[in-house]
Amino acid sequence: MRIRHGIENIVFIEPRPPSQHVFKRMPLPRLGTVILGTILKDCGYEVTIFVESIHEIDFRTLLSADAVGISTTTSTAPRAYEIAKLLKGKIPVFMGGPHVTYLPDEALEYCDFVLRGEADDCIVDFIHALENGRGFENVPGLSYRKEGEVTHNHTPATCKDLDKLPCPDFSLIAGLEENYTKKLGITPVMTSRGCPYDCSFCSVTGMFGQKYRFRSNERIMEELRRHKKHSGKWVFFYDDNFCANKTRTKELLRVMIKERVTPRWTAQVRVEVAKDPELLDLMMQSGCHTVYIGFESVNPETLKAYNKKQSVEDIRECIKALHTRGIRIHGMFVFGSDQDTVHTIRETVAFAKKNKLTSVQFLILTPLPGTRCYRELAEQKRIINTDWSLYDTHHVVFRPMRMTPYELQQGTVDATRVFYSLWPIIRRVISFDLFGASIKKYGYSLAREWEKKNRYFIDYTKHIPYAGNPIELAARKTAEDLKQKFHAHFNNTPGK
Repeated sequence: MRIRHGIENIVFIEPRPPSQHVFKRMPLPRLGTVILGTILKDCGYEVTIFVESIHEIDFRTLLSADAVGISTTTSTAPRAYEIAKLLKGKIPVFMGGPHVTYLPDEALEYCDFVLRGEADDCIVDFIHALENGRGFENVPGLSYRKEGEVTHNHTPATCKDLDKLPCPDFSLIAGLEENYTKKLGITPVMTSRGCPYDCSFCSVTGMFGQKYRFRSNERIMEELRRHKKHSGKWVFFYDDNFCANKTRTKELLRVMIKERVTPRWTAQVRVEVAKDPELLDLMMQSGCHTVYIGFESVNPETLKAYNKKQSVEDIRECIKALHTRGIRIHGMFVFGSDQDTVHTIRETVAFAKKNKLTSVQFLILTPLPGTRCYRELAEQKRIINTDWSLYDTHHVVFRPMRMTPYELQQGTVDATRVFYSLWPIIRRVISFDLFGASIKKYGYSLAREWEKKNRYFIDYTKHIPYAGNPIELAARKTAEDLKQKFHAHFNNTPGK
């Protein structure tokens, strides 16, 4: 690694996901990277952010950087590592995000530094240390090599005062330099961090803690006013649970209504919202269009296993209450618990159709590093594949208890195809629900496209033995396009 003294230009990269997903049509940047970039910009650094789902990486800009930061989730880790390998020895590379927070030693095989956990309070200190070539031991949450040995500094505290964080500057993202609200379509806004529920398969609590922290209404409204000024029409509240503190959420919604700053908005909530009619009315009046809810299962035993702290009746009442107020629902279900069978999958599809959910995601239980699910399945030696690019909740990577891997994989594919069939599209067109029809049509196309591109994997799951040693599946080549462009750039650059 060559330390560049007098750092001026910093490039951040958010690698694209390895597979098709429901948000493909409307790519959204992860806010962590944009906030870090904004902090550094406000300190006088020149910052460029490449979100690959929005704009491809420009290698001239990348290779002129004095430092490169790469954000990683588990499924994007292989591509992130390949990018780091291309830059190794040329530019200092640091990584952050949930995957490398849990597996920093793995990441340090490819990059120079790992910033574990929330890096908002230490990113500037880290860059100063990088500039000076010393002081790394004083940066909380930093993992790095010191005299050939891996060193992990103490874990940083979570950012206690979220109001200290700047409003994210989306113009730092390549392709969004101008008119970002129009090009994004829907703008992400964070109002809180943390979640106390600790679901067994979720990595949020390990990254952001189990204590809720909130931004003030004043800071949130500042961001919403700016969004309105730039003619933005849609907002996605990025919180893991937007209605975690109902009193606080009501106060925010009342301010939005009073100031007439009411874009169409969406958010992730839990079924508990249905138990507060006043909250539901305020959501409707303030512009709530769709909510994303992790129902997870209609199998009571599975809900207990996931530690969801909700019942099937809670789910039914929630759907009814939201529909009464005209709020659409995107329901998320996770198949593959030790209590699930093929019959559970079929029951879930029937439930989603009967209760007229606008859209769904039928996901496969995925043992993400850092979760209780991962630890338990690893201890039981039930993990059958460690190609991280398959850890996107759409591929079976473990051996289920009451199904074969193939039954879980094909059952999930069939469930999605059944829900997004042609008849629901036609029915919504006839009833002039053009939005619902477009969502169903998008799901119909995406489901069939995914199945076609992943037929090789579905066939692979047929041959995984129910017990004993798993067969190997060759790791997917997740960055061949970048390697070709990288080498082409060097071949065409004089003096390289």
